[in-house]
Amino acid sequence: MRETLREKINRRLGDQVWWNDVLQLVKTVLAAVIAWVLAASVFELPQPFLAPWAALLVVHATVYRTFSKGTQQVAATVVAVLLAALVGELFGLTNASVAVLLVVALVLGAVPWLGAEATTIATTGLVVLTTGYESDVMLISRLLDTAIGVVVGLAVNVVVWPPLRRSTAASAMDHIDEAIGDLLTDMAGGLGDGCQEEDVTGWIERTRALERDLDRAWALVRQAQESARLNPRRPARQMRDPQQWHGLLRRMEQSLAEIRSLARTLGGQQAHRERWGEAFADPWIEMLGDTGRAASAADAAALREVRTRLEAFTEDLRTTERSSEWPIYGALIINLRNIIDSMDVVAEANPILGRPLRLRIPGGPAEAAQG
Repeated sequence: MRETLREKINRRLGDQVWWNDVLQLVKTVLAAVIAWVLAASVFELPQPFLAPWAALLVVHATVYRTFSKGTQQVAATVVAVLLAALVGELFGLTNASVAVLLVVALVLGAVPWLGAEATTIATTGLVVLTTGYESDVMLISRLLDTAIGVVVGLAVNVVVWPPLRRSTAASAMDHIDEAIGDLLTDMAGGLGDGCQEEDVTGWIERTRALERDLDRAWALVRQAQESARLNPRRPARQMRDPQQWHGLLRRMEQSLAEIRSLARTLGGQQAHRERWGEAFADPWIEMLGDTGRAASAADAAALREVRTRLEAFTEDLRTTERSSEWPIYGALIINLRNIIDSMDVVAEANPILGRPLRLRIPGGPAEAAQG
């Protein structure tokens, strides 16, 4: 069913990650405007463009990075201003002076502590050189502009709802466990219909894509952990050492490894139902599908119920006559058991940050029905 425009807007309004991005954008604009007003109207500095420029550079996605990267950028901006003044005094404003400034700025960028700021040094120096460097008053004005922008950027990012990037990481993790469940459900459906070699290849490729998503989720969790450093907000405390989140990510890693192992086992089999026999194939495929649906729905109780059924099924197999397929039975049962054991804790934790925000466009079908 195609999503309507209202549904898209409502989903966006309830998305905490989107609101975090909006807030960060507003804070960045606010810092730049305040810096401009202070430099232009309060201190009445001539050509106070460096104040909003420095503010834009300082406002980062985390408080810790605001201080750590902000310090680097302050140093880079000061170096750029001094470099522009020196080059201007020696060569004036000529084609050669522009070339010299850019070369020296990019060479300074080779210094490890300033390496990430080579472009900042070059662009800021170029602006200062071309807009005025002639007097000591102008040079001091440039440095004061920079100081105003840095202070305002730091203050706004720390005081106005300091960013805590946990919603982004949590959203990525919630997406992955749902995708794992969908993959298991599709595998069960494919086996029930009689899968082909290309189906197995597709399942393996999906595990690889999910592993890439998992790598991004690890990076987002590390960013969320960084965002808790120097962050005065109370929720930041639990993110300073997010061991629970690390454990959930490892469980999803284990699940993907088991799914790939399961798919490779299936890839070595042909005509699964006929070769396994319906006594094994039907209940095992059913439990595989139930595991996928329970994982997608984050239903930990349903996963544990499938685990109980799998244990009973294993015990029943012990009483049956041995088959040449027993090694395959054992491999598939162990894979499925390990997937369930990995995903039940993940399901229990989902959704990691609670329910979405209840922001909606008023006057929709739900409100009309209630009225």
